[in-house]
Amino acid sequence: MQIRLTKKPIVIEPLPGMPIIKDLVTDFTDFWKKYEAVKPYLITKSPPPERERLQSPEDVELIMEASKCILCACCTTSCPSTWSNEDYLGPAALLKAYRFIFDSRDEATDERLDIIDTPNGIWRCHTIFHCVQACPKEINITWHISKLKQKLVEREI
Repeated sequence: MQIRLTKKPIVIEPLPGMPIIKDLVTDFTDFWKKYEAVKPYLITKSPPPERERLQSPEDVELIMEASKCILCACCTTSCPSTWSNEDYLGPAALLKAYRFIFDSRDEATDERLDIIDTPNGIWRCHTIFHCVQACPKEINITWHISKLKQKLVEREI
């Protein structure tokens, strides 16, 4: 469908690469499975403090941009690696993994790194930048993914 509000037509269509349920409604089932695979929640093994788990301003800044993700799936559906491999975790799941791996309060870094360090995980990203262009929140997703790759390489050294 095309709507002409300006000189250029605006094209409205369902998210590419996702099964269409009806009209513009797509099935997010696979997207949510990949999202849940990276354990998108704070994991702590130490007993809770008396008050809250505090972070320094520098620690907050490290995860601030990744925390802005609204899980719209635009990055994942614009990714050529996702188009060619349905098992690839995708940019949204990897961004969420970054958010918790680099969270100073989280204690499951190695567990999450093991989840993304697979043939269908982080190494499937070829840094094409489609995810960055598609993100409505202007999150530099490839930068975050490169930091995850760097952390994995440093872990192996």
